Amino acid sequence: MAFRPYELFQPQQRTTSLIFTSPHSGRAYPPGFLKSSILDERTIRTSEDAFVDQLLDCVPGLGAPLLAATAPRAYIDLNRAPDELDPALVEGVKAQAHNPRISSGLGVIPRVVSGGRAIYRGKIPFSDARARIEGCWHPFHAQLQLLLDGALARFGEAILIDVHSMPHEAVDSVPGLAGRKPDIVIGDRFGASAGATVVDRVEAAFRDAGFRVSRNVPFAGAYITQAYGRPSRGQHAVQVELDRSLYMNEAEIRPNGNFAAFRRTLAAILQDIVAIGRGAGRLAAE
Repeated sequence: MAFRPYELFQPQQRTTSLIFTSPHSGRAYPPGFLKSSILDERTIRTSEDAFVDQLLDCVPGLGAPLLAATAPRAYIDLNRAPDELDPALVEGVKAQAHNPRISSGLGVIPRVVSGGRAIYRGKIPFSDARARIEGCWHPFHAQLQLLLDGALARFGEAILIDVHSMPHEAVDSVPGLAGRKPDIVIGDRFGASAGATVVDRVEAAFRDAGFRVSRNVPFAGAYITQAYGRPSRGQHAVQVELDRSLYMNEAEIRPNGNFAAFRRTLAAILQDIVAIGRGAGRLAAE
């Protein structure tokens, strides 16, 4: 591929064990991929966590690194396991045990975008899928592992905040949320991917800023939180989902009139969250 699958923004001075990722905000669409798709250029962007990387651009100034995808989610999903290949899309792939992500067309090489709209007319060669995984998935995750290992070595702990966005209607029909639709959903795999102290403080930072917060419903965290959350080893992973309507026009995929104000509010929240990771090894034993 003709572009790097990610950008890494490092702080001038590292002051915290926190690491931020934005694996779904990539928007560098390879021309050949666009030509192979039956979707127009706006529709294919509906799977993006558009502008999340811009919302997080204050992070290096707070002393933490930001790893942001440039490879778009419709091209490769960096929040899936590399073997989550869809036999309905990739030639030569055999059906495996039922996987709801693959069945819905949202494997590591997605078959559909938001709303279940097909990306391709038919199947793609296995060699194409393999090239995307080798050229995008592995470099992104190798860099993420280096960041986590570095934090563990330097601070005695590593705290990964994996940031995403959710469509405004994503929680409309979720049981138990009627009348209290959240602005923010925090996922810790129901306690498996991060220590309670970390997650409580992340949630408190959003609640103290006036946002409605849900934990693990309807998003508990996907591959990244599952693969990297090892709280017993001092390595914590928390997924954060932001309601897109807070800062963007979803239909037109552009910032809305509240973008600048939300960005400022989020920057103050992130400052509180970054403070969780100041002080070597305080959470490692949790």
